[in-house]
Amino acid sequence: MTDPARQHTIDIPEIHLTDPEVLRDPFTAYGRAREQSPVARIVAPGFGPMWTITRHEAARAMLSDPRFALTANTYQQIDVPEHCRPYLRTMQEMEGPEHTRLRRLVSPAFTARRAAEFRPRIEPIVERLLDDLPNHAENGTVELLRHFAQPLPIDVISELVGIPEADRPRWRRYGAAVAAGQGRQLAEAIPGIIADAKAAVAHRRAEPGGTDVISDLIRTQAEDGDRLSDTELVAFVWQLVLGGQTPANLIANAVDTLLTHPAQLAALRTDPDLMPGAVEELTRWCGPQLLTFPRYAQEDVDLHGAPIRKGEPVTAAIAAVNRDPRAFADPDRLDVTRPAGPAAHLGYAHGPHFCLGAALARVQTEVALTALLRRFPNLTLAAAPDDVRRDLDPGTWRLTSLPVTY
Repeated sequence: MTDPARQHTIDIPEIHLTDPEVLRDPFTAYGRAREQSPVARIVAPGFGPMWTITRHEAARAMLSDPRFALTANTYQQIDVPEHCRPYLRTMQEMEGPEHTRLRRLVSPAFTARRAAEFRPRIEPIVERLLDDLPNHAENGTVELLRHFAQPLPIDVISELVGIPEADRPRWRRYGAAVAAGQGRQLAEAIPGIIADAKAAVAHRRAEPGGTDVISDLIRTQAEDGDRLSDTELVAFVWQLVLGGQTPANLIANAVDTLLTHPAQLAALRTDPDLMPGAVEELTRWCGPQLLTFPRYAQEDVDLHGAPIRKGEPVTAAIAAVNRDPRAFADPDRLDVTRPAGPAAHLGYAHGPHFCLGAALARVQTEVALTALLRRFPNLTLAAAPDDVRRDLDPGTWRLTSLPVTY
C-alpha cells in the first residue's frame, strides 16, 4: 500500500545514477528533469530517499535555507586512532553561530583582493610546470592532466597556506588518498595528514611574520578576542590544503572544452583579456561538480510539491541549474564572450557554505589557461574527442586522461 505521506503533489522525475546515459551525458539527463519539475528524486543502489533541486532560483533558495543543513560528518565515520578524531570535524560540516564565527575568522585570507595579490606567486608555479612538460612527452604527446592540471593546485595551495616545500610531496600523496574515497587508503593517510598539519603550524610559529594563510591565522589567534583554537587551526589547515586541489578538474575540463570548440579558442587567443569572463563561462558550462554536497532537512518540508522528511538529503543539481534557460540565455551554448548577467552560476555553491576558495580557484584557472595558450599556440587533442576518457562518477564531471600534442 502506498504511504499517503509520501504521495507526490507533482509529477517528480527520477534520475538513476547507474543509468549509462546519465553517466555519459549528465547535462542532458538533468536538463530533461529540470524542464519537468524543479525537484527530482535521485535513485541509486544503497541510497535511501535523496532529492535534488534542478532550477536556478530554487537551488539558490535551498542552499541558503536554514531548514537544510550540512550536518553529517563523514570523516568521523572513518576508523582512525582516537587522537585524530578531534581534528576531523571541518568547517564544511558546521552550521549556525559556530560556522559563522569560524568563517569570519578565516575569510579575510580568501578575498578576491588577496587572490589577486597572490597571482604573482601562482605564475612561476605555472611556468615551471609548463617548462617541464616536454620532459614528459612520448612520441610528441603529453598527458596534460597528470603533468599539469593535477600537480598545479596542490603546489599553489601549499604555497598559499605555507606548507614547507620539503613536505609538499607527502601532501600530494595525501591528496591522492582523499581522492580515492573513504577506504583503507584514506584511513591510513589520516594520521600523517594531521601530523603534517600540526608540523606546518609549528613551523610557522617558529618563523613568524610570513605572508601565508597559516601565519595570518596564527596572528588572528593572538589578536582576535574570538580566537581560533589550536584544534580548529590544525583542522582548517588540512581541510584547506586537500580541498584546494579541486581546480585540477576545472582546468582539465576547460582545456578539453576549448580544444573541441575552435571558435571559442580562437576568440580567447585573439583577445586574452576575455579570460576572466571565459573562466566564469567555462565553470558554468563544464564545471566539475554535478551535485552540491547534500544538505539534510532539519524538519519535514514541502519543497516545490515534494514531501521531504526530516533527515533526508537534498542537493542542488549544478549540471541542471547552470544551464537553466530561466537564468541564462541560450544556456547550452558555450560563449566565452558571454556578458555577466543578473544570475550567477552555482559552480561554487551559494549561501553560507559558498566555496571559501572560489576567488583563488578563479585566479589560478585564469593564470593556467592564459599561460598554456600563450606557450603552446599549436595545442591540440591527441585523441578523438569521443576517445577522451572520463571517470563515470555520478557526482563529478572529470577526465581520467587528457593527451595533447603541442
